[in-house]
Amino acid sequence: MNTEYFHWSGDPVLINFGSIPLPFPVSIYGLIAAIVLFFYGLNKLDPSASSGKKGKRKKNKDAQGPGGLKVLGLAIGAFILGQFVFAILPSPTINQLGPITIRWYGLLFLGAFVNGYFIEKKIFQDAGRNIMELEQLLTYILLGTIIGARLGHILFYDPLFYLTHPGEIIAIWHGGLASHGAAIGILAAMYLYVRKKKDMNYLWIADRVVIPVAIGGAFVRTGNFFNSEILGRPTDLPWAVVFEKVNQVPRHPTMLYEALLSIGVFALIWYMYKRYDGSPPEGSIFGTFLITLFTGRILFEYTKMPQADFAVGWAFSMGQWLSLPLVLFGVWLLWKKVDWGKP
Repeated sequence: MNTEYFHWSGDPVLINFGSIPLPFPVSIYGLIAAIVLFFYGLNKLDPSASSGKKGKRKKNKDAQGPGGLKVLGLAIGAFILGQFVFAILPSPTINQLGPITIRWYGLLFLGAFVNGYFIEKKIFQDAGRNIMELEQLLTYILLGTIIGARLGHILFYDPLFYLTHPGEIIAIWHGGLASHGAAIGILAAMYLYVRKKKDMNYLWIADRVVIPVAIGGAFVRTGNFFNSEILGRPTDLPWAVVFEKVNQVPRHPTMLYEALLSIGVFALIWYMYKRYDGSPPEGSIFGTFLITLFTGRILFEYTKMPQADFAVGWAFSMGQWLSLPLVLFGVWLLWKKVDWGKP
């Protein structure tokens, strides 16, 4: 065995709690419906945060968000309603929770959102925005990320499998998330969010959302390293890594390249945000983010094993084809839409 290279054989599971039997079968579709109902109802509980009139929001206790009992009641009601509907309609069910495991990837994925929340909270405070607006935004971004990443994996990387196994589409616990799909999901989520804001436009929110998104990419790619996934091509470079759970071949640690890229992009756009005292020219940070991150992704794809079997032999990989329009849009944005003369 070649010992010149770093060997990675870490367990992707941090803690395993085993399985917990449920007192009754729980509808999977009912749970999905409950999540949608819960987040819809949560927005309705705080109408002041979406009034669109900056500086004229309510100053009473309702402006601080719904109370804990209301949120708990909403969650219970959404669960009961979802289960009731799918007790009549056909739905797959689960009879136990588990095996319940805490994985490094899941922990880092959660860490990306927690870290992003605190960064975005500082940004919203700088802008004098209501923090409840941020909590609503986080809901949109979370759903957009998960739904977009899942659909992106299905459509971009393995459509034939999911066409023949439609039941696997919602089996997100089996893995299968695509970062380009997540990017598209976040862009769509921002659009849906800002439609309700009369005093906020798309470029304003995009400039501020991509800052935590950039550093979040480093969390997610580190999770990919723990999972020994998104493998690089074989190489004899001195920093190659042998992923022992896969084979004994030294490879590019592509996921770590992309983690470092995310950190670099975050540092650049955070500098821009501070350079303009929290009021950068609209579209400047968003455009810079698109150009730097996805240009880097195009370059690092050359060190990555193909992820879409049907794309083998193409001049560009699937990841490069998906990155290219985002880079071009960023260039167009900085060239045509950004007024560098004013914030």
